[in-house]
Amino acid sequence: MRVFLILISLIISIPVLAQKKAFQDGEWFKFRVSYSGFLTAGYATLQVDNAILNGKEVYHVKGYGRNSGLSRIFFKVEDIYETYMDKKKDIPYRFIRDINEGGHTRDIIVDFDHTKNLALVHDRKKNTKNTHPFPVGVQDMLSTFYYLRNNVDARNLKPGDFTDVDMFYGDESFKFRLKFLRKELLKTKFGQVETLVFRPYVESGRVFKEKESLTVWISDDDNKIPLKIVADLSVGSLRAELDEFKGLKHSFKILAK
Repeated sequence: MRVFLILISLIISIPVLAQKKAFQDGEWFKFRVSYSGFLTAGYATLQVDNAILNGKEVYHVKGYGRNSGLSRIFFKVEDIYETYMDKKKDIPYRFIRDINEGGHTRDIIVDFDHTKNLALVHDRKKNTKNTHPFPVGVQDMLSTFYYLRNNVDARNLKPGDFTDVDMFYGDESFKFRLKFLRKELLKTKFGQVETLVFRPYVESGRVFKEKESLTVWISDDDNKIPLKIVADLSVGSLRAELDEFKGLKHSFKILAK
């Protein structure tokens, strides 16, 4: 589930121009995650709610992932990722990572000070607090996705376009690169949907087979919905597909069954 939730945050890091808001309070996605294309490995959800954090109006976004079936007997996965982001500025104020993957646990809170450009990383498991600098406009792994959904301008995309995005994860910021491949009519469980297809560049090695191991499809409409993710792993492949949704801000453009 950790791999999938990381992918969600990376899938639409593309050149942006201001436009209408893509999401709202109450939006909810559920994804079916399968291994090697057919064996269901688990499910992941993304939920948006209104909240107040330190007197500021924010969106509280929660990502939750868990494995299912027999795999839970041998290797239980329960992952929670959260972000609190300013409604108007689309910047994160707080990021939470609380995971349990087969007994490997992490419990971390990151508070972003955008005035000083410092992130306070509180490791609740180790009971440590450390500050780390970050570049102006940095995003966390969940806020990246929602920030860009609000700002992406698909009209100006051309095959082969690249972009770099500053993202803070762990205890440092890094440059993430994404390539736009093409537009494609995608067959989904809801019908055929016009999509934008991207190739995120990832680090090859322990998890991913190669740097170009990911392919991502998002809806080419005002919602910018993540519809499908395919990842070639070091062993096998991982596929995530939208299974259920509710609370969309705009009409979901489905062409045909």
